[in-house]
Amino acid sequence: MKTGAQLYTIRAYTQNEKDFARSMKRIAQIGYKTVQISAVGKDIRPERIREICDENGLEIVLTHSDVNRILYDTEKLIAEHDIMGCRYIGIGAMPDRYRAPEWLAHFAEDFREPAKKIADAGKLLMYHNHNFEFRKVKAEGTDGEKRILEYLCEWFGPQELGFTLDTYWVQAAGADVCQWIERLADRIPCVHLKDMAMSAEGPVMAPVMEGNLNFQAILNKLEGTSCKYLLVEQDICQGSPFECLKQSYDNLAATGYR
Repeated sequence: MKTGAQLYTIRAYTQNEKDFARSMKRIAQIGYKTVQISAVGKDIRPERIREICDENGLEIVLTHSDVNRILYDTEKLIAEHDIMGCRYIGIGAMPDRYRAPEWLAHFAEDFREPAKKIADAGKLLMYHNHNFEFRKVKAEGTDGEKRILEYLCEWFGPQELGFTLDTYWVQAAGADVCQWIERLADRIPCVHLKDMAMSAEGPVMAPVMEGNLNFQAILNKLEGTSCKYLLVEQDICQGSPFECLKQSYDNLAATGYR
């Protein structure tokens, strides 16, 4: 498994081409070899993203893409991922309207065709979880209650939808990270590593192995699954996001993950 940086962590530093290039140099200097493209400036062309990453020895392995482009501009989005050399096209979060029990099943109806087009192009649509997907609901037209994540597993096959399992948000939902790694073992080529620490005000995001998640157990459980990329993400940093990414990288490298 390769360690990578989720660029959402440094989104304030990737909004124009010059800053993006400076940031990729820093990411490479930390030691990362792979990146996830997320929340970068919309004016930076895919060709330049690829060129800058190549110059710094960084492989683009996953994106978080605009859901409207996934739905309505699928072919062009696929072509842009071809340019970037990226196989995995990510949904960063389920749009709010689909989270209601009355509308949840429409998510599968709406995203099934784009997922098929993406699969036919040799790529995979990826879904990134937060904590709300672990809420039990009764989707309209179904019998009984299930977790939203369980519905997604049922409605999409492994070749149609993968999952970017986020360790922090699984923990925030009160679920067992290792248990869900086991349940999704063949559907998690990319995983978000993010720790949870406690402050006086409550839970906060922390660099990997600086909080309270049992990352040795998590990493051990990921061995033998479909996971290829361990992507470090920290939405909110207590200090410099580059330093947070470095601390996570150094901690993972010390245990043999680079």
